[in-house]
Amino acid sequence: MTNKAKIFPVILSGGSGTRLWPMSRKAYPKQLLKLVGDNTMLQETALRVSHLDAPIIVCNNDHRFMVAEQMQSINVTAESIILEPVARNTAPAIALAAIKAMQVDGEAIIAVFPADHLIKDVDAFRNALDLAIEQAGEDKLVTFGIVPSAPETGFGYIKAAKKDGDAAVEGFVEKPDLATAKEYVASGDYFWNSGMFVFKAKVFLNELEKTQSAMVTACMAAVDRAQEDLDFLRVDEKAFAESPDDSIDYAVMEKTAKAWMVPLDAQWSDLGSWSSLWEVSEKDENQNVALGDVIMEDCSGCLFQSETQLIAAIGLEDIVVIDTKDAVLVAHKDRVQDVKKIVEQLKKSGRTEHLLHREVFRPWGSYDSIENGERYQVKRIVVKPGSSLSLQMHHHRAEHWIVVSGTAEVEVDKIKRLLTENESVYIPLGAVHRLSNPGKLNLELIEVQSGSYLGEDDIVRFEDVYGRVK
Repeated sequence: MTNKAKIFPVILSGGSGTRLWPMSRKAYPKQLLKLVGDNTMLQETALRVSHLDAPIIVCNNDHRFMVAEQMQSINVTAESIILEPVARNTAPAIALAAIKAMQVDGEAIIAVFPADHLIKDVDAFRNALDLAIEQAGEDKLVTFGIVPSAPETGFGYIKAAKKDGDAAVEGFVEKPDLATAKEYVASGDYFWNSGMFVFKAKVFLNELEKTQSAMVTACMAAVDRAQEDLDFLRVDEKAFAESPDDSIDYAVMEKTAKAWMVPLDAQWSDLGSWSSLWEVSEKDENQNVALGDVIMEDCSGCLFQSETQLIAAIGLEDIVVIDTKDAVLVAHKDRVQDVKKIVEQLKKSGRTEHLLHREVFRPWGSYDSIENGERYQVKRIVVKPGSSLSLQMHHHRAEHWIVVSGTAEVEVDKIKRLLTENESVYIPLGAVHRLSNPGKLNLELIEVQSGSYLGEDDIVRFEDVYGRVK
């Protein structure tokens, strides 16, 4: 390996995190949330590898502006933000990033990390990463094996050729039952499968070509036909949809003779459930975790998280209570993996709580539906400085805007006017209108909608700086 080869972190940010519902939802998944500390999981992942070259981030189209904004807020400029048009699992996502990396540097090494992992000991992580990069320079496909702290049944395992230090991979094992997991941990030969990898981009693609040539062909075509869209690389949907759906473990790592493992003991967690968050959070003398406005009496081993209101708890043991603006989860810690069953029920019944929070984020700001009823809805809208909503109209509703703070530039049927605090404007049904914030502070207003249909799909866009005009 030459010292001149670029080393690109590849951050996979396509997950939905359903097991952390109701905080994590499809439109705002766990990697975009501040679950531990002041940064989101995505931001923490990027900062851990900020000593390498600029990251390549792979995310889905719906999250693109949130991803870009979160990177901007920590002063990280991505080499590329690749938009997956359809979900095709980890192997195709990594292939897209590898192809992009090779366009910049044919000898590039990529270090692949999910965006939703917690690593508390960053120094230990970086030491392991240095070793992995060194081995990747020798054309090995390196994965990190987490030194197990318990017989965990929720992870796959890696069997290494030796117990101490980095080693060749002897095999990958599916999630075991408890008895088998205990045997694995006692032997010292097995490590948790972290889902993190380091390898030369070209070596990975060559190995993938041997086992999934159709995947390589589809991904190369998708990148060849890609289009730049603002800060994003929008790969060709038709070409990418032709790719097989497969994980990197099944597609490459379990089949290659180049698999290598570096052990990692860095207080790692994938935060895959509410019990995982309880385990890594600071606890009181009764082993309770209280986040937000919480009062407890005679409780132990519980996790309480409040977003909007007071949680008062009495006489509870090993219970999880998660409060959001539109949903409350109550579960025993031993049953939190079954949250996904609740999400499935929400999907089947046609409800939207698995998709969206009550407060919905947009590239220009956010809106919060604070009240609704028969033929009316009230929203709190926040528009960021210098931002603008699309030029649009509605077939079924009229709107009344009242400025709470900041300055609004309002355009209604080609007539523009400025509104300041306590001023208002009426938008008749069918009027072509746009809302902008020309100021340097957030614009906050209350919107009252009235009409026969108030769905978000009653929007006809004529102009949009974010490319949402069909």
